Amino acid sequence: MQAFVMNGIGETGFAEKDRPEPGPNDAILKPTKALICTSDVHTVHGAIGEREDLTLGHEAVGVVDEVGSEVEEFAEGDRVAVGAITPDWGSEAAQDGHSSQSGGALGGWKFANEKDGAFAEYVHVNDADANLAHIPEGVEDEEAVYVCDMLSTGFTAAENAEIPMGGTVAVFAQGPVGLMATKGAELQGAGRIIAVESVPERQELARKYGADEVVNFEEVDPVEKILELTADEGDPAGVDAAIEALGREETLADCVAVTKPGGTISNVGYYGEGETVGIPREAWGVGMAEKDIVTDLCPGGRVRLRRLLRLIDAGRVDPTPMTTHEFDFEDIDEAFELMASKEDGVIKPLVTF
Repeated sequence: MQAFVMNGIGETGFAEKDRPEPGPNDAILKPTKALICTSDVHTVHGAIGEREDLTLGHEAVGVVDEVGSEVEEFAEGDRVAVGAITPDWGSEAAQDGHSSQSGGALGGWKFANEKDGAFAEYVHVNDADANLAHIPEGVEDEEAVYVCDMLSTGFTAAENAEIPMGGTVAVFAQGPVGLMATKGAELQGAGRIIAVESVPERQELARKYGADEVVNFEEVDPVEKILELTADEGDPAGVDAAIEALGREETLADCVAVTKPGGTISNVGYYGEGETVGIPREAWGVGMAEKDIVTDLCPGGRVRLRRLLRLIDAGRVDPTPMTTHEFDFEDIDEAFELMASKEDGVIKPLVTF
C-alpha cells in the first residue's frame, strides 16, 4: 500500500508499505477522507524527536476493511470515524479518568507518534470497539472527519474552561481548534465570547461560530484591549475563562493576564519548541490568585465521537466552512506544504482517498 511518511526531521515523502494486519481486538480502516493538522507539521519539524519511515496523519474517516476475531461492535463495510487519540482502554490511566494519557504522558496519542498514522491506504486501529464510532447516515464523510480531532479538542477546551452560564471567555487564536473552542463556548452557554485573531478569514469564521468581539493582536495589545472591553463587568476587569489554542508562551501569558482571580485558563495548545514554558508571576498572583491552568489532549473513544457526530447530525455545528482546500491523496505532499506555509488563507486541507 502507499503511505505518506516522515523520513527524518524536515523530510516527507511517499513510501510503499505492507498492509497492516489486525490483532484480535483491532480493525483495519480504509480511509475515505482525512485532514492535515498543524500537529503533523510540528512532528515533521522535530517537536517529538526523530522519526523514520513513520506514516503521518491522525484525522481520518472511512470504511472498515477487516476486524479482529474479538471485535463485536463493528464489521466489514461499516462507515466509521476513528479518534486522533486511540487509548488503551484497559490501562490504569484510562480507568482513572485520563484515557488520553494511557501508558504515560500523551500515551493515547499513537497515530504518527508511536505507530503509523492515517495518511495511508489502510490504517491499523487498536482497541477497535472503543476507538471507532459509526457515522450516522445523515452525516457526510467530509463533515464527520472533523470529530476526530478539531471538534473533540476545541470542545474540550471549552468544557475544561468551566465557563459560567452567561460568563465571559477569551479564546486566543482562531485556527481550527480555536474556532471549535469558540463554538464550544457558545454551546456551553457563554454570555460573551472574545476571539483573538489577526487573519480576516479566521476573524469572519470566529464571528460565524459565536464570537461577539474579535481582537486583532496585530493592531492592539490583546491584554489591554480585553481588560478594556471587560471593564464594565465588575472589579477587577477580565474574563471568567481564557482558552489557549495556539501553543505559544506569550499567548499563554496573555491568557493568565486577562483571567480574573478565581478563573480558569484552559490550554489545548501544542508547544512545539523550547525547553520550558513560562507563566507571568505577577499576573498569576505570584502563584496565589486562584487562577487554575488546566491542560488536555484531545479526548478519544466511541462515546465521545458518537456525541460529537450527534451534534453535526442535529445541525448544531457545521465544521465544513473550515475546509479551505481539497486534495487527492496522491497530491497530499502539496497539501502538507500548504499547511506548513499557512499561505493562501488555508485553515484546513481535506484529503480524499
